[in-house]
Amino acid sequence: MTKHLPFIAILFVFMSCNNSEDKTALPSNVGEAINAKTPILNLEEANRLAQLPLHCMNTEYPNKLNQTIGGASDLKTPKELHPAFYGCFDWHSAVHGHWSLVSLLKQFPDINNKTDIEQKLLNNISKENIEQEILYFEGKHNTSFERTYGWAWLLKLAEELHTWDSDVARQLEFNLQPMTAMIVDKYLEFLPKLNYPIRVGEHPNTAFGLSFAYDYAVTLEHDELMTMIETRARDFYSSDSNCPLEWEPSGFDFLSPCLEEAALMKRVLSADEFKSWINDFLPQLKDKSFYIETGKVSDRTDGKLVHLDGVNFSRAWSLNYIAKDLSEFEHLKNLANAHINYSLPSIVGDSYEGGHWLGSFAIYALNSIE
Repeated sequence: MTKHLPFIAILFVFMSCNNSEDKTALPSNVGEAINAKTPILNLEEANRLAQLPLHCMNTEYPNKLNQTIGGASDLKTPKELHPAFYGCFDWHSAVHGHWSLVSLLKQFPDINNKTDIEQKLLNNISKENIEQEILYFEGKHNTSFERTYGWAWLLKLAEELHTWDSDVARQLEFNLQPMTAMIVDKYLEFLPKLNYPIRVGEHPNTAFGLSFAYDYAVTLEHDELMTMIETRARDFYSSDSNCPLEWEPSGFDFLSPCLEEAALMKRVLSADEFKSWINDFLPQLKDKSFYIETGKVSDRTDGKLVHLDGVNFSRAWSLNYIAKDLSEFEHLKNLANAHINYSLPSIVGDSYEGGHWLGSFAIYALNSIE
């Protein structure tokens, strides 16, 4: 019996390797995924998704403040601390909830309750409320508050207002401007100090924070911020190769570290530079049969596990951005559609754990479809 042990060991290793799960391998239903129906953000869908931020933007509790307490005087209600962005469970979700409504109003002037939505936005993003928000950020213990996830969404809101041709938008943009300028200054101060990028699949992810800020800089023609982000993105990511996409997603990621980085580099590199870089970083994306399984949500009442709906939407917007204007990556758009289609039907009318933020992710993913 002993003389057969080496053979048995080799056979066991072989069988183990062949039975190991490869999430990027083609599944039996790959045809359905690769030929996914293209989801559409039409007026009906806009009215459905608008329910989510409308439900939470003035809902003060439950609330996760993420606040450092410097003394008893800091113990205030969410609305006292953040009179503009106190709803939707946490500050960044409130910010991108407001972005959601601005985006939908801009695209669909006939959206239900238009006047009421505009008034809610004007009430929250008032000059006085923004002044109070700035005071919070200027507090001794809050200088790094929402760095850089909430910062990125604030600039995305500012960008959306700037590109919305509306008298309401001009008033909101004017009211928000002091905070917008503060966040830009925070980026310019922070980025030279950051020696290493943060590659997690949640809020601090550097690539995500730089992508939205870069979009703002390009749209508003803010050359200093644009140049800073281009420089730091190259510093952080130019030499990266063989990103372990098969390790994603982690248990409660809502961002894809690999795809967010690729989407950022698509922004800051020339087309030729990007094609060369992506060949080293994620060469499998060029394979027309490339597939990655959607994130599976086991419990949408769990505030962390429902993050995987978010990873499906953020993967979709990254895949669509990578494919934009590059015919050799056109096939990625179908994979993006499959990711949106998995999560989109579940987020409206579901639990508050996902409902307070997932609408924004869905809208941004749908907006990425060309």
